[in-house]
Amino acid sequence: MSLPLLPLPLQALPRLPAPARLIRAVDPRVPVGLKRRLVEPLLNRTFAEPLAEGEFDALIGRRITLAVEDLGIMLTLTLENERLRVCTQPGEATIRGGWREFLCLATRREDPDALFFQRRLLIEGDTELGLMVKNLLDGLEEGLAEGPFGDLLVRLERLARRKI
Repeated sequence: MSLPLLPLPLQALPRLPAPARLIRAVDPRVPVGLKRRLVEPLLNRTFAEPLAEGEFDALIGRRITLAVEDLGIMLTLTLENERLRVCTQPGEATIRGGWREFLCLATRREDPDALFFQRRLLIEGDTELGLMVKNLLDGLEEGLAEGPFGDLLVRLERLARRKI
């Protein structure tokens, strides 16, 4: 004989971690294969034209890490067969900052040079490689806000302005 389920008072329910803490706890546990299936198609569609024009060729055999510190997300990318790939080896250069700073970089809401000059985004390791990637992102004609995930970026930016 089973007991009927009684509704628990709201105070008895466990608190969910803040989104940043949740992402920080989950990201290291996400297998690289799953990250590849989620991230690589998005990146390769977004950067299809610059990839086809060889603008990312400086990444052939090289690795760059993007570290979104406040979310605990780290992605290391390389270029293989004219496609951006997530890899497990450490990056030779790291671009490090908060999610709002990466969002400003992607949507071009703030000058990328100002983000780096004000040390809101940092380049560590092989500075030349890091600057090449920064300049490549800065040189995209329409910016990432016009790409395949532009609507998502714009929504995230609106949330960031509300200082969630």
